[in-house]
Amino acid sequence: MNLDWDFIAESLPLYIDAMWLTLELALIAIGLSMVLGLLFSLVLFYKIKGLRGIVIGYVELSRNTPLLVQLFFLYYGLPKIGLHLSEFNCAAIGLVFLGGGYMTEAFRSGIEAISKSQIESGLSIGLSRKQLARYVMLPQAFAISIPSLGANAIFLLKETSIVGAISLMDLMNVAKDLIGMHYKTAESLLLLVLAYLLLVLPLSLLLTWVERKVRHAEFGG
Repeated sequence: MNLDWDFIAESLPLYIDAMWLTLELALIAIGLSMVLGLLFSLVLFYKIKGLRGIVIGYVELSRNTPLLVQLFFLYYGLPKIGLHLSEFNCAAIGLVFLGGGYMTEAFRSGIEAISKSQIESGLSIGLSRKQLARYVMLPQAFAISIPSLGANAIFLLKETSIVGAISLMDLMNVAKDLIGMHYKTAESLLLLVLAYLLLVLPLSLLLTWVERKVRHAEFGG
């Protein structure tokens, strides 16, 4: 197979711009969804009245509806009630909404894996709920949840490939446009694969390193 290297060189700046956009979306989605997940997991653990039912409903809705449907609702549905958001904001909100549900479950499983005796011991020595969460529960829950959190982070990074459906020039949309205009399918897809590899592989290696370090620290390695 002969590749058009001139076309690849000319198209490279478009992919670089799309990579930065994809990376920005992914960092926003991962960071904010982890914050939501942490807060909502505490709501579920402490069974806060009035909020627990809302969080459960949110988790079920976010995890059981496709991201594409969520994006269409934000981009095409909200303007019907007078609320207009940019393509980037719709994509960011959709990814955070999706990721928050998965991160909530990851943190919740980590918290529930903590021995009840540790929580009871913390309460018996007079720790407040805030102190118990900060010094006993969250450090252990985070360590236990790292594999799930890492998998969710990679999942969100790859889910950015959907945002082109609302006219955002992400990597997938750039590749589709180039194929449609120039019929350079092999070259466009090669650049697409390499771009995602450059984004996903470093994150995967970083998360593997973090998981190994935490595991070694947990067992005194």
